[in-house]
Amino acid sequence: MASVSEFRNGMAIRYNGDIWIVNEFQHVKPGKGQAFIRTKLKQLKSGKVVENSFRLSENIEEVRLENKNMQYLYASGDEIVLMDNDTYDQINAPKEMLGDQFKFLKEGNPVGVLFLEGNIVTLSLPMFIELEVVEAAPGVKGDTVSNLQKPVTLETGAEIHVPLFIKEGNVLKIDTRTGRYIERVN
Repeated sequence: MASVSEFRNGMAIRYNGDIWIVNEFQHVKPGKGQAFIRTKLKQLKSGKVVENSFRLSENIEEVRLENKNMQYLYASGDEIVLMDNDTYDQINAPKEMLGDQFKFLKEGNPVGVLFLEGNIVTLSLPMFIELEVVEAAPGVKGDTVSNLQKPVTLETGAEIHVPLFIKEGNVLKIDTRTGRYIERVN
């Protein structure tokens, strides 16, 4: 158990039966009454952010999370197979933990894995990833006046919208959180 006065940003706690990450905290000492800690907590599973206040006398269970960078090997049914870069151990994780980000995952990509007591809690891709365009309709000359976009297919099979000047074979930088085109790499 830890005192709430020991809160720090990024700390993981067990609160109301769930695991929460402390995003922000502030020690508040009002003119009347007792001091308290005002926090913004992010639920680990859903990503929901809530504001909460704790009395200084409260104790909270601190949770130890282990963060590992692993390498994506392949997909097998509803699971993906990841390899620990240090020990070469392989683990299986449900595809659904990546959600829409799975469509940007290619063999050899790094994947962040967060463990709680040996169990996988979350999977995350790097913020930006570089993928090659394998299929793109040709851009029409004269269409450069406005901000028109066209759909292209990436090497992972994902479809995104990009500016008209993008061609097959171009490598693009993609934001994995939004699925949007950022820039052309080559």
